[in-house]
Amino acid sequence: MIRAQGLTLRRGTKVLLDSAEFVVNPGERVGIVGKNGAGKSTLFALLTGALDQDAGTLTLPEGWRIASVKQEIAADDRPARDFVIDGDVHLRELQQRRATLTDHQGTEIAETEAALIEAGAWSANSRAEQLLAGLGFKPAEWTQPVNSFSGGWRMRLALARALMAPSELLLLDEPTNHLDLDAMLWLEKWLASYDGTVLLISHDTEFLDAVARSILHFDHAKLVRYRGGYQDFLTQRAERLRQTSIAYERQTREAARLQGFIDRFKAKASKAKQAQSRVKALSRMEALAPLHAEAGIDIRIPSPDYMPDPLLVLDKLSAGYTADDGQQVSILRDVTLMVRAGSRIGVLGANGAGKSTLIKTLAEELQVQAGERRASRGLAIGYFHQHQLDMLDLEATPLMHLARIAPDVREQELRNYLGGFGFSGDTVNGKVEPMSGGEKARLALSLIVWQKPNLLLLDEPSNHLDVETREALATALAEFAGSMLLVSHDRHLLRTTVDSFWIVADGAVREFDGDLEDYREWLAARNAEERAEQRAADKADRADTARADDGGEAPVDRKQQRRQEAEQRQRLAVARKPLQAKLAKVETAMEKARVRLAALDALVADADLYTDARRTERQQVMSEHGELSKQLETQEEEWLMLQEEIEAIERTVE
Repeated sequence: MIRAQGLTLRRGTKVLLDSAEFVVNPGERVGIVGKNGAGKSTLFALLTGALDQDAGTLTLPEGWRIASVKQEIAADDRPARDFVIDGDVHLRELQQRRATLTDHQGTEIAETEAALIEAGAWSANSRAEQLLAGLGFKPAEWTQPVNSFSGGWRMRLALARALMAPSELLLLDEPTNHLDLDAMLWLEKWLASYDGTVLLISHDTEFLDAVARSILHFDHAKLVRYRGGYQDFLTQRAERLRQTSIAYERQTREAARLQGFIDRFKAKASKAKQAQSRVKALSRMEALAPLHAEAGIDIRIPSPDYMPDPLLVLDKLSAGYTADDGQQVSILRDVTLMVRAGSRIGVLGANGAGKSTLIKTLAEELQVQAGERRASRGLAIGYFHQHQLDMLDLEATPLMHLARIAPDVREQELRNYLGGFGFSGDTVNGKVEPMSGGEKARLALSLIVWQKPNLLLLDEPSNHLDVETREALATALAEFAGSMLLVSHDRHLLRTTVDSFWIVADGAVREFDGDLEDYREWLAARNAEERAEQRAADKADRADTARADDGGEAPVDRKQQRRQEAEQRQRLAVARKPLQAKLAKVETAMEKARVRLAALDALVADADLYTDARRTERQQVMSEHGELSKQLETQEEEWLMLQEEIEAIERTVE
């Protein structure tokens, strides 16, 4: 087991741990949580031997192999698959030894070959490819050099390399920061089947809850252990804080404020699955009120002064970027959607599908390539993008940043505002440069929402934020009175802040009728379909090659065939789209008519309606009933005609 006794850690003059003690048993999955700067990554450095403790002892079982993810990857021209296999250092040593042996060293060759078999040398390529595929790399990318990938994808390679290494202890420090939801779900499954011990640092509370079975919390220079997952930790810690009466009055006020909001939202929520998911998520937030109070971060996003409706209309819009040779490359095509007043939309899709392209186009950072982006008069956008932190002046202070955009506002008012984002006392006059990533993200967000936008465009706003700040952000966004589009891999943030979803896939953006559980099922079905298509294509390619080798007909160009099939599917989608839009409108109208007819049927069945006193009302009811019945018949006929037209198009395109 891992055992710490009297463990003391310092960073400069700051005491991170003071005589801390903890035990981690073999096979446990332990989440490490605490505020930014508490010492989580420093503890990992101690476990790997990169640092020494200042006092006390930290012991690990003898012979344990430790795997961890390197935070920086040097430029490397090795193929991605080879880079991942290099994570298995023992295997690479055996392969190098075998390469140096000559035919005269029969005994050594036999021993080395046996060791290679035991180390899984012959399955190494396939194991590496499974890791790469799970983390989102396409087969064509497996042999590309490491230095051809961007920073985020290199971090995925570093993660795959760590997972490739045989180990008894796996240290994961924010493994989800560069993953999309698809890869995160895959990693959860992979960790569930891992035989060793896992220590996990993560600010993604749903990922922590899915993986961790106990929690170690950095609390006032101690490590406090909690049983269960992250939600269990929250419940136990909130109760502990209540029992010790920490800031009791403040906690009570926070709980009451949150409960009032939850009650108001419940009263308005429809029966849509997304809305009900959000009600459940918001209800859980009540238990977190004591933790919010203790964190001292109380983010409040100002309400917009004006709220036009609709805010934005996208009409057959195409978006993308301009290549180095001047050619336009379209990522999204024929997008027809609307952002209404009060819309709270989560944007789903794999990395590279075009989520950031969509947000940048809405924010006018990318020009529209075709179609229209129509903005209402009075639209005020607050845009938080993934590189927002790079826009901060490192030599300036939070107070200086805010004063630059609000030169006429009193300093005390600026200080009060920044205090809600965790900048109080002397911190408002501290330079930005030494701040943590979470502190910089808080400052960037405070500057954006000061302007009172009525539409927030948020592209991964919770990256770098610690758990307490993420919770404060979730509360603030849940209460925000304006509209919002949110790109995030943080499922808790999505559940608590959005009412509906858009999905970005295959160059299109469409409304998604479901919640995150439905998206998980949609994703699994899509991945299964893609794997089946790939297997069928590989089988066909092998059959063509075999026929050619036997002197038969020339092999079919499968790549060209698949491209033609994809173009055919695209033509079908384009042809069907306007008819499907009409069909949806007709179905909505039919549903309204049926609901009203049901109400009228109840009135017609009421014997009291036929008294003389209600004669006028009876005539109105019967007249409306007749009109609605005819209207419904017409709508049903239109619905059938549209269905037939869609089927005819499908037969024609096929």
